[in-house]
Parts: sequence; structure tokens; C-alpha cells
Amino acid sequence: MVKEDKRELNRDLSSHQMQMIALGGTIGVGLFMGSASTIKWTGVSVILAYALAGLVLYLVMRALGEMLYVDPAVGSFANYATKYIHPLAGYLTVWANVFQWITVGISETIAVGLYMNYWFPELPNWITGIVVLVTLTLANMTTVKAYGNMESWFSMIKVITIVLMIILGMMVIVLGFGNGWKPVGFSNLWSHGPFFAGGFKGFMFALAIVMTSYQGIEIIGITAGETQNPKHAIVAAIRSIVARILIFYIGAIFVIITIYPWNQLDQVGSPFVETFSRVGITAAAGIINFVMLTAAMSALNSGIFSSSRMIYTLALNKELSPKFLKLSKHRVPTLPVLAISTGILLGIILNAVLPFFWQGSSSIFVLVYSASTLPGMVPWFVILWSQIKFRKENKHHMSEHPFKMPLSPYTNYFSILMLLITLVYMVINPDTRIPLLIGLGFLIVMSVIFLITHKQHSRK
Repeated sequence: MVKEDKRELNRDLSSHQMQMIALGGTIGVGLFMGSASTIKWTGVSVILAYALAGLVLYLVMRALGEMLYVDPAVGSFANYATKYIHPLAGYLTVWANVFQWITVGISETIAVGLYMNYWFPELPNWITGIVVLVTLTLANMTTVKAYGNMESWFSMIKVITIVLMIILGMMVIVLGFGNGWKPVGFSNLWSHGPFFAGGFKGFMFALAIVMTSYQGIEIIGITAGETQNPKHAIVAAIRSIVARILIFYIGAIFVIITIYPWNQLDQVGSPFVETFSRVGITAAAGIINFVMLTAAMSALNSGIFSSSRMIYTLALNKELSPKFLKLSKHRVPTLPVLAISTGILLGIILNAVLPFFWQGSSSIFVLVYSASTLPGMVPWFVILWSQIKFRKENKHHMSEHPFKMPLSPYTNYFSILMLLITLVYMVINPDTRIPLLIGLGFLIVMSVIFLITHKQHSRK
């Protein structure tokens, strides 16, 4: 690790900002559009899928929290992978994170253009995408506090919308508000087929997609290196964030499938829009469109922050040029931020230009976005694996450690097994097979590059 003070990032993020950043990275556009595919595959048991995936999420975050409490470093879980598993694991973790967030960033900037078309149908998508990208890049290059403030507001808009939707939805269900004061009741939970509508295979297909919907929460491990009083902030953030995410996801899905028959959701459009419209909020479509716009900007904002810190970590580990270690006067890694934004910009340009030369180009971006699923799981695997060895090598910290991973290493093995099972079913499912293989191909290519250049890196 580099110990020079000039290479230390500022610790300007508060515990609240840390939590909101994690929410911003996890609660995305997919929830607002409705989890149509997962509900279609498994019916009402989708609630169980979200709960089971949430348990794995909780265990991953507890494993991360145990290590962060002792060593809250920048690029934390990549450093843990290098130290406790192998340098290749750390290298892959960094590049998997960069790949994940660049592909997500490209998709989100494209999405921003589509949402803006709701108000400005003649405005080209690429113009909107570039304006948003430049704005968020500048925010990330000023101070980490400015980034934290912006992400807090983005996340707050999403959280308020979800909470309102749950409250209004429960009023429709229990009181009949917006339904002529005739309670909808809970009969939709059992009136349209068995609990596991698609059998075990359908449930596992849904679980695989649900598992990926939680990706991004591990960004807490990246913010730890720039957080005030990191030990207190880490414990507070992890204790509250998992519970909040589970309440938001499970609560929203529960309301949706209780109000609307799960087998007719494809006719509903966005359940959020329909729920707000039902209780007399006539501007519901515009409101939800605005929320989805901020959700896309939030994901892009988190992606620039997260992946730029990972590039900084590569430079710290001498895997990239030391030029990437240079910090601005506000202690922000300027070149990594610009590198990530440039990658996203190239994707925006490619998306605008390709349709003129290739009619089938639009589907490629869907595949690339989906291909981030496997790289997005890499941090979870390395966190669970690293913590087992971390516990063995840091026994002296464990006696008074207030935030230990419960029932380790058995909970680690359980979580790793669940992640492996979901990957197997993603291979079986034709809808997710190709994106998974694209992600696997990327990891193989990066492994080969590492093995070829490793001796070069070690001599630097």
C-alpha cells in the first residue's frame, strides 16, 4: 500500500451519505418498471426469491463489514482478494467492477435519453446522454462530498417514491382507497395458480435475476476509504442498509402482486404508474418518469465513483501507470474518473452511430448490459472467500470485534453455494445464457492478460 499522505483520498463522506450511495447503487430502474420477468417465471413465490436473495445479501455485507471494521481501505474488497486469496483474484475483482459499471453506465445514459423523450420527443438521445455524463463527471471531479450530496438526493427521490407506493398500495389493499372504498384484499396472492407457478425451475430462474438486482450494494466497501469515522459509519451503514433494501424491494413487490393478478401484469405497464393513477394522482406517469430519470442518473453517478476508485486501486497495486495515482487539490483521482467517463462516452457514441450501419445493433447493448451480471457477482465471491482467511489471520482482532460475520465459515459456504447455483440456472435459462457467457469470456480474457503481464507488474 502507498503510505504517502499525498496519495490518500479525503474522508469527507458521512455515514448517511454512505448509506444513500449504497441505496443508489442497488435500487435501480428495474424495480420501477416492475419485475415482470421474475414474476412471470415464478408467480407469487417471487417474494420468497427476494427474501432468499436478501439473506445472501445480508451475509455478504456482514462478511464485508467484519473486514472493513479492521481495515477500511480504498478499493477494499479488491485489496482483500489480493491479500487473502491471490493477486489474480484482486485483479479480476477490479476489472470486473470496471466492466460492470461501464456497461451499466452506457445503458443508463441511453435510458436517460429515452426518459427525456417523454417531455422532449424531438431531442436526440445522445445529446441528453452526453450532457448528463459531463454533469456527473464534473460532480465526481470536484469533491467526494459533492458527489455524496448529489447521490443522497438521487437516492432520496427513489426512496420517497417507493415508500409512498407501499403506503398507498396498502391503503388500496386494506381500505379500498382509489377503488371505491372496496378493499382489494389479499386474494390475488392465491387465486391465480400455485405459489410456485413455474415449479422449481421457474423459481430458480427468477432467483438468479433477483440475486443480480441487489448488485451494487458492495459499493459501501469502496466508500469506506473516503468516509468520516469509518468504523462507526461502516457498522451503522451495513446494519441499516440491508434492512431498508429488503423492505423496499419485498414491500414494493408484495404490494404489486397483491393489487394486480400476477399473471396479468404484462397488461398493466408500470405497476408504480398504475398504483399512483389508481389513487387519483393524474400526473403519475410524469412523476414516475422523473423518478426513473433520477434512478438512471443515480446508477451512472455510483458507477463513475465506484469504478474510478477501482482504477485508482489498480494503480496503487502497480497494475496501471502511476499517473492514475495523481489527485486533484480536492484529493479526487481525476484521471480514473476521466477514464471511466471516456469509456461510457464511447458507448454513447457507438449507440448513436451503429444503427446507421447495422440494423441489429440495439440488441447488442442489451446483451452487454446483461453481461455485467457475472462480473457483478465477482466481488460477492471474493468477499465471502476472503473473510474466511481474514478470520484465521486476524484472530487477535476477533475477541473484541463488535461486528463479526455470524456463524462463519458455514454461512460463507452457504452463500457461495447459493451464488453458484444461481449461475448454473443462468446457464440453463436461454434468456440469460449468452449474457453470462459474455461476462465469463471477459473474465477469461483478463485472466490471460494478468498471467502474461504479471512478471512485468512485479518488477515495477
